[in-house]
Amino acid sequence: MEEFLLEYNYTDEFSHYSTDLSLIPLDSAPCHPESLEINSYVLVIIYALVSLLSLLGNSLVMLVVLYTRRTCSVTDVYLLNLAIADLLFALTLPFWAASKMNGWTFGTPMCKMVSFLKEVNFYSSILLLACISMDRYLAIVHATRTLIQKRYLVKFVCLNVWGVSLILSLPMLLFRTTVYPSDFSPVCYEDLGHNTNTGRMVLRILSQIFGFILPLLVMLLCYGFTLRTLFKAQMGQKHRAMKVIFAVVLVFLLCWLPYNLVLLADTLMRNHWIEETCERRNDIDRALEATEILGFLHSCLNPLIYAFIGQKFRYGLLKIMATYGLVSKEFLPKEARPSFVGSSSGNTSTTL
Repeated sequence: MEEFLLEYNYTDEFSHYSTDLSLIPLDSAPCHPESLEINSYVLVIIYALVSLLSLLGNSLVMLVVLYTRRTCSVTDVYLLNLAIADLLFALTLPFWAASKMNGWTFGTPMCKMVSFLKEVNFYSSILLLACISMDRYLAIVHATRTLIQKRYLVKFVCLNVWGVSLILSLPMLLFRTTVYPSDFSPVCYEDLGHNTNTGRMVLRILSQIFGFILPLLVMLLCYGFTLRTLFKAQMGQKHRAMKVIFAVVLVFLLCWLPYNLVLLADTLMRNHWIEETCERRNDIDRALEATEILGFLHSCLNPLIYAFIGQKFRYGLLKIMATYGLVSKEFLPKEARPSFVGSSSGNTSTTL
């Protein structure tokens, strides 16, 4: 009977359906996994800072939106849901940070729940960003109020986004478990039985298609038409709106495109569509770990992109602080913009 070597790559613990826990014949010269040379304490500090910034920023966004809910726009409703999604993700980061130090020591129930919350954030955030891009497209390109901009329909869209995200994240609840490989710390990973590798590849491909590629195409198309319209406009406010929209797309791509490109290369390699070598495997594993940290940063950058540079957000936050005597009312500006990222009406279709 052939001897086998158990191979596990720690960098895949966070990746979408990418943990590689497999049996490989010894005579096939298996690779020895090489992780990114980042001290565990540095990673814990990074996760802790991202978690704190995300909790603070998104909590402030939620506070201001709820405080001004009587005058909030369609986009504000999307931003409120986006802040909730990022807030849920921030709550999972301490668990992942702890697992970087000692492995997964929280048991299978927490493994399922924390992985589920992280996955729900992954889907809901990108789907909500796609909804925001469609709202900006309708408001600026068509410059008119549409049926989808009625309050109850916006809530219906948001509920559907959450519903789709929950359904797409169900594999985490069904298949995630705590595994105790010999000579390694315990890990939180998905167990699909005898078809683990095949099933994981199918789930990963579906994750990339519905969780990144399709929403990205929607964003690029909507923002592309929006930018074209803004280029034709000679109004100063619309040019400022163009800069904000460009920043939204740019930051999103900078944070998530590298990770998804590396994940695509890893998928191609594991399906033998490109040649697999030890050097290439280790390069991809290190790139996955580095680019995923970059992707995590997006959750704390969202408040900066969509709210902190917004005139209404500053006004709303200062008004709350003035109400409770934290600042003088003299700091309040005379008026505020109708929305964090612009009104959805035809005559005020500007951004920030």
